[in-house]
Formats: sequence, C-alpha cells, structure tokens
Amino acid sequence: MSDDNKNLSDDLEDMIGDAKEGAKKAGDKISQKASELSDDAKEFADDAKKAASDFADDAKEVLSDGKNVGIIAHITFIGWVIAIIMNSSNKTEFGSFYVRQMLGLIIIAMVTSWIPFLNLVMWLVLLVAWIMSLVAALGGEMKPTFLLGKQFQEWFKGI
Repeated sequence: MSDDNKNLSDDLEDMIGDAKEGAKKAGDKISQKASELSDDAKEFADDAKKAASDFADDAKEVLSDGKNVGIIAHITFIGWVIAIIMNSSNKTEFGSFYVRQMLGLIIIAMVTSWIPFLNLVMWLVLLVAWIMSLVAALGGEMKPTFLLGKQFQEWFKGI
C-alpha cells in the first residue's frame, strides 16, 4: 500500500504542478488581453477626443454665421429676446439684420393691435411679412420686409 500511496502522492504532485502551470498560462493570457484592451481603450479615447474636437469646431462654425440668430429672431417675442442675447455675444451682420427686422414687425404689431379694424388687416399683412422674412432668413438672404424694412435698418442701427 505504500507504493500505492507513493504513486498517489506523485500523481497529486503532478496534478498540482499542472494546475500551477495552467494557472500561470491563464494569468499570462489575461495579462496579455488586458494590455491589448488597454491599448484599444487608449485608441478609442483618442478617437473620441478628436471627434469631440471636430464637433466643437463645426458647432462654432454653425453658430458664428448668424443664420441661427436670424431664424431664432422670428420665433415669437421670446425668440427675439434670445436672438438679441445670442447676437450680442457674437455680433454678425446677418443676425443683427434680422433682429432689427423683427423688432420693427413686433412694434408695428403692438401699435396696430389697439386699433380695432386695422388690427385684423395688419395682423394678416404682418403674417405675410413675417413668413417672407423667415423664408429669406432660412435661405441665408438679407431681404428687408416690404413693410418699412429699410427704415427698420436705419432706425434700429444701434442694435
């Protein structure tokens, strides 16, 4: 029985040795994979930084052309206020043009709203002027409205 015990002991030591060797190989593979994943993560992070930088540059370019300010100025009185704030931080000729145009239309709307019959007629005329102005702003053109548009530019040139 001592030969059997010795054989079992040798087999057990071989198994333990094989297990240690297998564990070492598995650890080496895990370390190698972790290193590869780390390299991939660094590459991904660099790509993400580049993409974010490109996006930021594109966003600055879009916001700097003034077209957005011109379009936002057409969206109710609150939109006009937002547009004037946006334009004050980054003045553009296009944005200032439409801020002045819309200020003129807003003032005409407020003044004519107190005159009963003229109110209805002027609201329709102002709606047409507003739509034509919005279409021009969307097209990137600086067209004065048919209602005192050139005078709005002169009267409100300080804006």
